[in-house]
Amino acid sequence: MAARRSVAVGRSLSCLVGMDRNISFILSVRNMFIQTQDTPNPNSLKFLPGHVVLESGTMDFPGPRDAYCSPLARQLFRIDGVKSVFFGPDFITITKADGQTEWKVIKPDVFATIMDFFTSGLPVVNEADAPRADTAPSEDDDEVVAMIKELLDTRIRPTVQEDGGDVLYRGFEDGIVKLKLQGSCTSCPSSIITLKSGIQNMLQFYVPEVEGVEQVKEEDVDVEKEVQ
Repeated sequence: MAARRSVAVGRSLSCLVGMDRNISFILSVRNMFIQTQDTPNPNSLKFLPGHVVLESGTMDFPGPRDAYCSPLARQLFRIDGVKSVFFGPDFITITKADGQTEWKVIKPDVFATIMDFFTSGLPVVNEADAPRADTAPSEDDDEVVAMIKELLDTRIRPTVQEDGGDVLYRGFEDGIVKLKLQGSCTSCPSSIITLKSGIQNMLQFYVPEVEGVEQVKEEDVDVEKEVQ
């Protein structure tokens, strides 16, 4: 019974249930094969360059000032219409500024930027400057928090990342799990469905102490670094 319920809950994690993925392939003159994939958010598009983007984890760049540690993100933000950039292990999610900006205008510049960058040999991220943003359990976590983080890492985040986004743990207080949505999930019209029907149901099923989930919109930043 538990296994069947787990499967049902897991399927509801996708922001858009039953969405048919639209996949296209681009072959450049430099023989670089880039795959693009729709996400549940119509303003976000997932680019798969056929190269490792991050060795592990994900990175979110909500705006140009957040891209100080990534040469690739800085270049992508120079493209008119790009609102935010998100990196996964093997993909890049671009979120455009608004519904009036058409993908057919933005995509050629994104393709060119990605192709030029990966042929340059530059690092995607300067590790020394990169902030730590993961849900890995630590020795300071109690049993409940450790279980919440394990569920996020093993069952929830992989599904959300398939849709070009991510979800990060930001605290547990008075029965409420605080989470931050990233990438395509940030401005997705169905993000509340993702939180309530998917993530909250799964956490409550396995961790009775969880009474609900709450989305954290933005975090306070102590030091702001300008894009070079």
